[in-house]
This record gives sequence, C-alpha cells and structure tokens, in this order.
Amino acid sequence: MPHNPNDIVRVHVWVKGRVQGVGFRAHAQYHAGQIGGITGWVRNVGWDTVESIVEGSREDIQRFIEALKQGPRMSRIDEITVEYETATGEFSSFSVKGSR
Repeated sequence: MPHNPNDIVRVHVWVKGRVQGVGFRAHAQYHAGQIGGITGWVRNVGWDTVESIVEGSREDIQRFIEALKQGPRMSRIDEITVEYETATGEFSSFSVKGSR
C-alpha cells in the first residue's frame, strides 16, 4: 500500500562525522524552520554524533533528512541512520537541546 505524503511520521536520526563545532545543530534548526511543520529537537551526542527526533508530514521529514545529509559547509557526514517510529504529537516546536 503506498504511503500518503501527508501522513504524520516520526523519525529518530543519528548523523556521524564532523558534525560538532561546525554549526550542525543550527543548520538543522534553520532547515526545520524553512520547511515548516517540523517539530522535535536536535542535540550533540559524544564527540562525533548529532541526534535528532522529529515529527512532520512524510514529505517534510524527507526534505529535512536530505538537509541533514548535506550538512553545513564545514561538516563531513560519514554515516546517517534513520529509524521510523510511531508519531506521538508530543512536540509543539523544533528546538536545540543541550549535549548528552
């Protein structure tokens, strides 16, 4: 059965590489705002990983994932892992969380 692009989905994303000290969280926040309809958060994990949980329409989430794959200019993406989860509707906006 084909997916409806307007379905609300939730993804848990980990991006590994040179992603800290290069404005990666700001990059994610900027693109979430530009796309609109994206809620959730992004944070640094360890020294080489950024983690994000986001919800939005399937189409908007795909656009957000593509923006993460590009990263800011000084970043280097070595690996990206995307896991689809059940949307909860718990977020009202997109935020940058403190490092874990």
